[in-house]
Amino acid sequence: MMIRKIGVLTSGGDAPGMNAAIRGVTRYATYKGLSVEGICRGYDGLIDKDSTPLTRRAVGAIIHRGGTVLKTARSEAFMTKAGQLKALDFLHKKDVDALVVIGGDGSMQGARVLSTLGMPTVVIPGTIDNDMPGTEYAIGFDSAVNTVRVAVNKIRDSAFSHDRVAFVEVMGRHCGAIALETGIACGAEMVLIPEKHISMQTVTDKLIESHKQWKKNSIVIVAEGAMHGADICNYVKEHAPELNPNLTVIGYLQRGGAPTAYDAKMASLFSQKAVETLLEGRCDGVVGLINNKVIITPYEEVEKYRFPIDENEYDLVQALGK
Repeated sequence: MMIRKIGVLTSGGDAPGMNAAIRGVTRYATYKGLSVEGICRGYDGLIDKDSTPLTRRAVGAIIHRGGTVLKTARSEAFMTKAGQLKALDFLHKKDVDALVVIGGDGSMQGARVLSTLGMPTVVIPGTIDNDMPGTEYAIGFDSAVNTVRVAVNKIRDSAFSHDRVAFVEVMGRHCGAIALETGIACGAEMVLIPEKHISMQTVTDKLIESHKQWKKNSIVIVAEGAMHGADICNYVKEHAPELNPNLTVIGYLQRGGAPTAYDAKMASLFSQKAVETLLEGRCDGVVGLINNKVIITPYEEVEKYRFPIDENEYDLVQALGK
C-alpha cells in the first residue's frame, strides 16, 4: 500500500514528551514527502471529526512544552463498534492512509482495533508509569521521575528540620516504577510498590527500628497502587506517634512540565522509527526500546515483552535506606 498521508493523535493520560513526538512524526514524515493530519482529543477526535493539518511550522517551538498540543482524552464512544466504524470512516474521508498513536496500553488497544478494520497503525509508547508492553521505556517516565525527585529533595529539608517521617505518594496504580526510580535517586528509606506487598504494621516496625538507630527523619515513597498514602500515614500516626509522620501527595504535578533531554530525544527516535516502519509496509505494532535498540514489535507479540521492576534496585533501596 502506498502511503501519502498519515494521521497522528495522542490518547490517554498526558506525558511530557508527547509534543516532542508530535513534532518528530510531523517533521520526519514531511521530510519523507508525506502530509500529516493531526487528530485532536484522541479517539474522540476521530468520532467528532476534529482534526487539523500539521506542517513543519505548525509544530515549531513545541518540543520543550509539556502536555500535548493535540489534546487528549479517554474515549468511551470509541469502545463501541459504531464508534470504531465512525472513526475509520473519518480517517478515510481525510485520505489518511495510516495512523500513529502516541499513548499507553489502552491507546494501543484502540490502535489495534483500527488495524483489524484495515487501517495501518503504529504506536509510540507515551506513559509516565513506564508499564507499556513491547518496550523497556515509555516517553514521559524520566520527566516524571525528575519532577518527583525535585519535590522529594525539598520535602526532605522539612523532614530533617522537624525530625519526622515524610510519606510521599506518587502515581503508579499497577506499576511501581516511578516510586522505585525516585527512591534510589533521592535516597529514600523505603519504597512501597504494588509489586511487593507489605503490611502497614511491617512498615511501622521498620521505621521504628530505623529510628532506634538514631535516624531522626525518613522519606518513604508510596506508589498509589501499593496503598493510600493517607492510610499508611494515619496508621503510623496512631501506632507510632513519636515518628511525627506527614504526607505529601505529588499528584498531577508528575504529568506536567517540559520533558527531560532524554524524553525529548527518545520521542524523536521513536517518531523516526514509526514513520519509517509505515513507509516500509511494516505496521500494526509498537515502537519500543529493547536492549538499547529502537525496534517495532507486532501487536500480537508485545505481551511477550513485559519488563518487571528490577529486583536488585528494590533490594538496594532497602539496603541503603537503613
